[in-house]
Parts: sequence; structure tokens; C-alpha cells
Amino acid sequence: MQASENSNDDFLFIDDSDEDEILDCDGKETWRVLIVDDDPEIHSVTQLALSDLVVLGRRLEYLHAYSGQDACTLIEQHDDIVLVLLDVVMETDDAGLNVVKHIRENLQRQDIRIVLRTGQPGYAPEESVIKEYDINDYKTKTELTRRKLVTTVYAAIRSYQQIATVSENRKGLEQIVVGAANLLELHSMTEYCQGVLQQLTKLIGQDVECLFCARGQGIIDNADDLSFYIIAQQGFSETLTKQKLDTFNDEPVSQQVKYCFTQKKHQSDELSHYFYLARGGYRAVIYLALQEPLTETQQQLMEVFLTNAAVGYENVHLFQKLSNAAYKDWLTSLPNRLEFVRLLDLFAKNNCDNEVAALIDLNHFSDVNDGLGQDIGNLLLAAVSQRLQNLGPGCKVARVGADVFGIIGTTESLTPDILSQLFEQPFVAGEQKLPINACFGFCTKEHASVNGVQVLNQINIALNLAKKQRIEHFAYYNPEMEDATLWRLNMIRELRTDFAENRLELWYQPQLALDTGKVIGAEALLRWRTADGNFISPAVFIPLAEYSGLIVDIGGWVVNQACQQINDLSQQHFSDITISVNVSIPQFRRGNFVDTVMKAIDKHKVNASKLELEITENILMDDPQVIIDALIQLKSIGISIALDDFGTGFSSLSYLQKLPLDRLKVDRTFIKDIDQEGQSVIAETIINLGKKMNLKVIAEGIEEVEQQERLVELGCDEVQGFYYAKPMPKNDFLHFLKNNKPH
Repeated sequence: MQASENSNDDFLFIDDSDEDEILDCDGKETWRVLIVDDDPEIHSVTQLALSDLVVLGRRLEYLHAYSGQDACTLIEQHDDIVLVLLDVVMETDDAGLNVVKHIRENLQRQDIRIVLRTGQPGYAPEESVIKEYDINDYKTKTELTRRKLVTTVYAAIRSYQQIATVSENRKGLEQIVVGAANLLELHSMTEYCQGVLQQLTKLIGQDVECLFCARGQGIIDNADDLSFYIIAQQGFSETLTKQKLDTFNDEPVSQQVKYCFTQKKHQSDELSHYFYLARGGYRAVIYLALQEPLTETQQQLMEVFLTNAAVGYENVHLFQKLSNAAYKDWLTSLPNRLEFVRLLDLFAKNNCDNEVAALIDLNHFSDVNDGLGQDIGNLLLAAVSQRLQNLGPGCKVARVGADVFGIIGTTESLTPDILSQLFEQPFVAGEQKLPINACFGFCTKEHASVNGVQVLNQINIALNLAKKQRIEHFAYYNPEMEDATLWRLNMIRELRTDFAENRLELWYQPQLALDTGKVIGAEALLRWRTADGNFISPAVFIPLAEYSGLIVDIGGWVVNQACQQINDLSQQHFSDITISVNVSIPQFRRGNFVDTVMKAIDKHKVNASKLELEITENILMDDPQVIIDALIQLKSIGISIALDDFGTGFSSLSYLQKLPLDRLKVDRTFIKDIDQEGQSVIAETIINLGKKMNLKVIAEGIEEVEQQERLVELGCDEVQGFYYAKPMPKNDFLHFLKNNKPH
């Protein structure tokens, strides 16, 4: 059939082709083409002319619109239209161009190919319009022979595919970039692996089932073998996460994962893929079960994605190593102090009212290190940590100090009795079986502060109190403890300030010979007069000075003041008066204590025999030999040594023979009821002991004449107490001496 050159209706029947563009087709997929023309016959002949056309393995599928408005509606409804064969003049002269504008400007569809056709050449669009709106081709209907139409359609669809491929690659790469950025924020191994699977699913654009598999050692807690574990999953049961791969109960998949891992390369069939990830010595396999095969573009994008995922996998491993170094104790593999503070943060902020946090301090752990060596000490710490972890899975255990453990659990599982039971049996450390005791500090949710650091401080306050208690070895924090701590800190600060501003004074309580009543010496007693003129009791501030270490400086000042007083008394013709000062344990701990005393004597040029140092029995509990050596050295230059509060301490009598003593002091505890029937036995024993050791014996706390009379009967040498005189400032003491000269 031959058509007239001027006929607009038969143009599609002109066959000028040598060969049709017909290829093999599987019939499964099509290209959707929209024909837009107000002439129904044009629709028919166009479809007929292209009926056998196969483009890139797909046939054409047609949609029909008979006006510009209908065309716009159809394009909005079908997002898979790839080509529009568009008449220019329809209901209006520019209806076709309005459709083009709608596609490009309103719908923002830059991928759809557009071929303009017109039977009226005079209505051809401007060249600028064709360029601006990316019109694929423009033909008059008289130009469109079948061959030209086929060629035009083929070129347009191929162009669409190229644009779609570029767009798909661009979108895929954008997804990879965004996904990689999101994955960088995931520092937990499980979260990262789960994130990889989620991003992979988005990239493929279909519902998939996938597993992220790797060796569990170093990733899964308590995994100490080389078994494969499921680190993350998608599309399967959540219970598979962190379980061995064998629990997946799919032997072919398990075997293929292991094969992929050992062969170090991807393994694939049509719908199952095993992707091998490797970077920096860290390896994993991703198993992917698809519903549809991957396109070539998807396969290319997968390679890019997996490269990024492998880099991130190495990074999350390195981050976990850094995290372990920062938040795990190297010896016990428990959380360390920093991590325990984080756990306490969670403890402080959660709503579990039945939780309690505790600190456990091992008693005398340093003795194990010093006596048996650090290796045994480390084994002991490991044994303690293991036993603490046996409290149950609900308890979180950490090592927060050298010999201090932290623990968080329920009030039912974490009590003083339960913790004490853990320490009833010895701990095995190498070949040693070591009995260890501990002190416990607790803080319940009722009194817990709002953050971990403050909660740790609260438990520390309770622990410090527990360590000071002799009977109960535990304490629960309460706000009053913190108030007491704050008061103590304020008092220490005030004491330090007032000491620097010379508000401390030495007062003197006379000591008399019992047989003559003559004043033979005085005990120097420290007094603290605050800026407002009030006095703070020595029973309050002396322990604070010892606790803060300020007692060392104060003790040195006291010795110098006592030497100055000896000089002042000598100038007033009281050169036979001895001044006695008390010495505390912290002063002996300072290695230069002996030098401090000797320098004071040299500085003031006093007779060393007129200075007496008083020590208590408890001072010997710290390091007796060091103290004995220091006292012997001081004794060698003439200084007198008195043992105060004898009979109230805990020292061994064997040390009594080793001490270079001059006097024993009978504590007021044994003097109070000495005149009562049967109440003088201890005082009498001390007095007799002193006589047998050729020591002077002085009794303190005398308040009544009956006490004095009984002491005379017992043969006591010297006395002091309110019955004779209260402690007094140095000027009052000088006045007392002048008024009590023997006649």
C-alpha cells in the first residue's frame, strides 16, 4: 500500500525500512509509552506501526490520551512512563507545549523522553523551547515514515535508559554517601552491623533477608573460640542476634558462609549472595536472600557500598578497642571507673526504685602485694572479680580502683549479708588460698543524686564511714553523711586559715609531785580560738588536723612553742619545770620528725631534758619499730618520753620493754572511781608496773581529794587534774607558778 505524500493519516504505513528494529524478547518487562493526540486514528496507526518493536529486550505497552489535560492526568498517575509521543495542537494551539511544561516544571520529571508531532508545520515550537524543555525530537507527521518513527522511538527509549541508569547510579551513590555518614555515627559493633544491613536493603530497594556473620571472639562477650556468630540480622528472628551461626538451622547457608570466609571472595547464585568483607585484618560475611535478581547497576553499587562497609567495619573494631582501653579494666576485663560512672548515670536516671549501688574495698590488700608479690595480688583481684560476677546476671560489676570494686544490682541481691558471704571462703590465687575481708558502702535509689559522679561520691562517703567502724563493716549513704563531710571540710579550711593567722594557742596544765605538792612540769594543751573569740574543743579539731595532715605542721609549731616556753620559764627562774607535748601518728610518719624536734631545741637553745614527748599506746599499731627507733634517737639527746593513756590501747606489752620510757600516765578512766571499793585494781597494777620498770608514774584527771588520798596510798609519784588547776594560758601559768612556790 502506497500513501500520498500529502496525506496525514497514512504516514505510518509508508514502509521505507530495510530492516525492522525487532529483537528477541522474553515478554516479562515492557516500556510504557504514552500516545497523546486528539485524533483516535493516529493512536491506532501508531500502535500498529510499532506493534512488533522490541527495544533493549522489552516490548512497548501503550497508554492513550486525547487531550493535553488527559495527558497530564495520566502522567501523574503512572510514574513508569518512559516516552510521550505528543501532538502539539489539540484542544488549543499550545496544548502539547503545556503538557511539556507540566512534565518538566510541575512534575519535575526530567527522565521522560518527549517526541513532538504535528500535522501543522506552522505551529512548530521555537528552538529555544525544544532546548529548555529537553524535547527529544520534533517531527511533522508527514516526515514520520515507519522507519523514522521506529528509529525515533528506539533512540528516545535508549536515551531514557541511559538517563535512568545515571539517575539510579546517582541515587545509589547518594544513598551510599548518606548511609556511610549514618554508619559512622554507630560505634557499637552490633548497631553498626545492623545499620549495614538496613542501608543495604535500602540500596537494593526490595525486601530481603540477610545476616551479618563473623567470628565471635573479640565481638561477642564470653566468646573465646573461633565459632561464627550472627552479629546482626534482618528479616529473620531477633533471637538469632549474637548467637552462633549453627543455631540458624540452615546447613547449606552455614556452610556457604564459612566457605566464603575461607575462600575470601564473594559467592553468588541468582537469588542468594554471600559477600566477603575484609579490611585491616577484620573479616565478615554478609548473606543476602533476594526476591529478585540484582540488576547490573545494583551489582556495581553493591561493590561500592561493600567497600565503604568494610572500611567502617574496621573503624568500629578500632573504636571498640579504644573503648575497651578507655572503659575496661585490663586485668579483670570488667568495666573500669569511667564506665562505672556511666553505669551510675543510668542508675541515677532510671525508674527502678529497687536498685542499689555499692563499693567494695578489700582490707589490707597491700599486704598481699608486699608479702606475696604483685603477680599473686593480680590473681587475687581476678578471683574476687570472678566471685562477684557470680552474684547473677542482673548485677553489673566494675573495678574502680586498685582494690576497690563497684557493683549495681537489686536491693534483694545486693545486701551486706550477701556480700559478706562472698568473702567467707578464701580466694585461690595461684597456689595460695587467701582469706580476705572487705568493707562495703551502699547508696539506694532513695538517696541517689542525679548523675554518676555524684552517686560515686555518695557511695565513697558511705565506704569511708564503713572503714572507720570497728564492728559493722558496711554503711548506707544518707544525706547527713554528706552534711558531716561538708562540715568537716569547712572546719579544716577554717583551721588551716586560723593556724596561718596565729589563732592557735598553747595552754598549760600543771603537774605536781604528789608527796611535796611542788609543780614539777606542765602538759602543753592545744587550744583554738576562732576569729569571733569562741573556742573549738580539741576533741573536735585534733582529729580534723590529723585527718587533713595539718597536724604535722601544727605539731612542729607546738614543739617550738614549748621550747620557747621553757626558755621563758628559765628566765623567770623556773628552770626546773618540764613541758610535755603530745605527739601524733602522722608526725612519726613524716620521716623528718626527729630532725624537727632537734632543730627546735637548737634554735631555742634549751635543755633537752626539760622537753617531754607524750605518745599513746595506739601509736605503736602503725609501725612500732620505726617509732621505737625514733624515740631512742630522741632519748639519746636527753628528751623525756612518756606513755599516755596507758592501759586503754591495744599494743602488746612486749613493746613496753622496748620503748625508751621515763614516765607512765594513768588514764583518767582508771582514776574516776579509784576511791570506791574494788575500783583501784588497774591503777594499782599500772603504778606497780611502773615502779618495777623504774618509771615515774603520773595520774591525770584528779578532781577530788579522795582520789588524791587513794593515789598516795598506792604510791603514785605525780598528778594533774582540775583538783589542782585547769589548763591555762602561758601568762596565767607563770602567775600560778609564782603563787605556788614552796615556802
